[in-house]
Amino acid sequence: MEIIYRPYVDPDIVSLIERMHPPRVSIDNDTCPDCTLVKVDSANKHGILLEMVQVLTDLDLVISKSYICSDGGWLMDVFHVTDQLGNKITDESLIHYIQQAISTSRESSREVQPSISKNVRPAYISAEHTALEMTGTDRPGLMSEMSAVLAEMGCHVSAAVAWTHNARAACIIYVADECNGGPITDPCRVARVQAQLENVVEAHHCNGEKRSVRLACPVGGKTHTERRLHQLMAADRDYEACCSCSVQDDDGKDEEMNSNGKFDWQRRKEREATTRVKIENCTEKGYSIVTVRSKDRPKLLFDTVCALTDMQYVVFHAAISSKGPKAVQEYYIRHKDGCTLDLEVERRRVTQCLIAATERRVSHGIRLDVTTENRIGLLADVTRVFRENGLSIARAEIGTNGDRAAGTFYVKDASGDNISRETLEMVQREIGGGTVLVLDKPLDLRSRTTSSSTGGRNSAGTEDRPKLSLGSLFWSHLERLSSNFRPIKS
Repeated sequence: MEIIYRPYVDPDIVSLIERMHPPRVSIDNDTCPDCTLVKVDSANKHGILLEMVQVLTDLDLVISKSYICSDGGWLMDVFHVTDQLGNKITDESLIHYIQQAISTSRESSREVQPSISKNVRPAYISAEHTALEMTGTDRPGLMSEMSAVLAEMGCHVSAAVAWTHNARAACIIYVADECNGGPITDPCRVARVQAQLENVVEAHHCNGEKRSVRLACPVGGKTHTERRLHQLMAADRDYEACCSCSVQDDDGKDEEMNSNGKFDWQRRKEREATTRVKIENCTEKGYSIVTVRSKDRPKLLFDTVCALTDMQYVVFHAAISSKGPKAVQEYYIRHKDGCTLDLEVERRRVTQCLIAATERRVSHGIRLDVTTENRIGLLADVTRVFRENGLSIARAEIGTNGDRAAGTFYVKDASGDNISRETLEMVQREIGGGTVLVLDKPLDLRSRTTSSSTGGRNSAGTEDRPKLSLGSLFWSHLERLSSNFRPIKS
């Protein structure tokens, strides 16, 4: 293992440098004809790259390219961004917020954010209510049973997000006291709720299987919800089932030829849908070079940077680009202690964790968008409808604002069969409100009562949306959470 020695720097000196040289953020709409450039110059510190990417992704902006350089204690980063419609960022209040949010430290950012907009964060993130964190074995009806317990014990769900990956499940549910609308502060009541939820999670677990249930009161400096979900699933070791395709040739041309020496389009399609990680060392510069090739999607950069940061790796240089459905990310990294990735066991772990980070947010199943009146027990009612119709939740994001609630659910048939049209219509009728079936691509929705395959396709039209503005951002999240899942277009 190669170790890079560095001089000791007093933390107080580092803090002084940050105060003397705060980040400078420039928004450039002139250089590129099709995107806005967000340029940042700043004193470097561990985790600052993740903070900047988090600001941009929380605003639902699309990052099509990025160039990172942070050697010598100083960083110079450039992000190519657009809104979800592919437009440049021209709203002055939004530009001001980006500059202010990136320029301030994490602590002061939380103090100034309410004065800009109280609802900048995604609708499924809540900082004022008690947070329930759960990890365990994925199974049909799990969220339905948990939300039913919360409703029976007088806990109102204000927001929630749930992921499933490699037969594991993790969720963060924000709950408020039904009586006062605030966090649950009574330690005895917290203990009772947690005990009931532990019984639900443990009901179908075998001896020795990992699971965890924890209720936490809101505290200052709380970790970002989606980053916390990554941490929960990594701690649950969901990455152990991940394996990377061998990457001998960067273009993969040899691997895309069939036994007859002809080009195999099916093999190329499978390769493009698979995340591939390549790790090599640059001995001259003392870096490990990590290349990640995967299918492009929203928040991909956040997920990979989050994984590297939580594994205590420092990104010194990086180049990220997306073209069509593919994304390529190249990072020059070292561990926080100065070591490169020399041991095979380290390389395997980094490879698995990066693959897991790119896969957790991938959507499986059919998407249902629900917008309805907010009420106590709403999540329990919606998830009960899914369970009673034989549907399993693969991923979910739920948010509330006053008397309105909205959520996006990705559902699959619990038995592995195709979801019938009758089932979807039944679910839409029983949930009521504004329940919309959204198909990202044509799917074969076969009826279980007929053998005909015609008439089983559905499509969803799209409406032109106004350009992104800070004042309408929260309702954009609340009413169209589905925009989070659209592919990035460069």
